[in-house]
Amino acid sequence: RNNNMSFLILIRHGQSIWNLENKFTGWVDVDLTEQGKLEAEKAGSLIKSQNMKISYYYSSFQLRANHTMEIIKKILNDNNNFIKAWQLNERHYGALTGLNKIEMAKKIGEDKVYEFRRSWDTRPDPLNKNSPYHPQNIEIYKTLSKEDIPDTESLKDTYERVLKYFKAEVQNKLFKENILIAAHGNSIRALCKYLFQLDHEQISKLEIPTGNPLIIQFDEKLKIKSSKYLDRERAKSLLVY
Repeated sequence: RNNNMSFLILIRHGQSIWNLENKFTGWVDVDLTEQGKLEAEKAGSLIKSQNMKISYYYSSFQLRANHTMEIIKKILNDNNNFIKAWQLNERHYGALTGLNKIEMAKKIGEDKVYEFRRSWDTRPDPLNKNSPYHPQNIEIYKTLSKEDIPDTESLKDTYERVLKYFKAEVQNKLFKENILIAAHGNSIRALCKYLFQLDHEQISKLEIPTGNPLIIQFDEKLKIKSSKYLDRERAKSLLVY
């Protein structure tokens, strides 16, 4: 292939226990289901079949994304470290954290739940700082400054933190290197909004399937040349080139 081409592979973690239970997960650590592990294994095989050298691996601070990455790297037989960045975490759902989406819809109405899930700049109520789900009470976030730890986030908040990190740490490497990011529905949605130049309306409709690698090819000016999901059977519609 042309040396001036580079690839970014984005993958949302495999199905997690709370995906299965239909709960707002956010910054809480839950592991993959058996199906989620199988999705990650299949993703690893699909990525392996591309025969490309991946120079950098990025994931969030969260177990489900890290576990997905570990499964993929094992299949790729690559021992390089992956970089964990809290900025790639899932959106923080505030007081909705741990609640069931269907029960919430009954309580506050489907429109309201949809607004919380998909509107651009609506934040749910903040999560109580005494909650065991609050990042301040989770060991892995002890290294973060208090200012960096959210109580709640809108999609816009998530977009801003993901993008700031992506532009500072990842984007320039794409001029020469292939990169794999294993993250979450909303952090990947944020990256897609930026990379594919989606508006607020389009981003709210974009579904990111679990455990299905999205491979994006860039030219030497970092313009997108092509994009596709590697698992065709589970591909969601994407604005394709």
